[in-house]
Amino acid sequence: MASYNRVILLGNLTRDIELRYTNSRMAVCQNAIAVNDRRKNASGEWIDETSFVDVTFFGRTAEVVSEYLSKGSPIFVEGRLKQDTWEKDGQKRSKLHVIVDRMQLLGGRSEGKSGEARPQAKTGNTRFMDTAHDGPGAMQTGGNSEMHVSEVGDDVYINEDMPF
Repeated sequence: MASYNRVILLGNLTRDIELRYTNSRMAVCQNAIAVNDRRKNASGEWIDETSFVDVTFFGRTAEVVSEYLSKGSPIFVEGRLKQDTWEKDGQKRSKLHVIVDRMQLLGGRSEGKSGEARPQAKTGNTRFMDTAHDGPGAMQTGGNSEMHVSEVGDDVYINEDMPF
């Protein structure tokens, strides 16, 4: 039987990024994305429902996220679900999270962690950050047109002005 494991999320980071490195010097950071859903209930009133999804970034993607994003920053990610299992106090536990393969920084210019203006993420010459097909942090040239999330196909784009 065939299977397919893809997740696409658009939301906001729930906390500041804590960049760590593995023993093999691979950058990694874990965070969560708050994703809002708005729907009408049975009486016709609008209800806002927020889901918090744990995400993990690796390699150059983790470094870029830690450099340019902080709590509340909007982000668009694509990845795959992974289930971790462990045993604590004799009880088996498990947790689903998203391993991010591609991401796009969203929003306009604002102050980043270093106090400098963050580059505009939706326009200009673009490159996509694709960790799924070419290894962690691989970069390839994209197009020169303005990108909107609804127009993103197989590749997720970030600004050419980013330092990679």
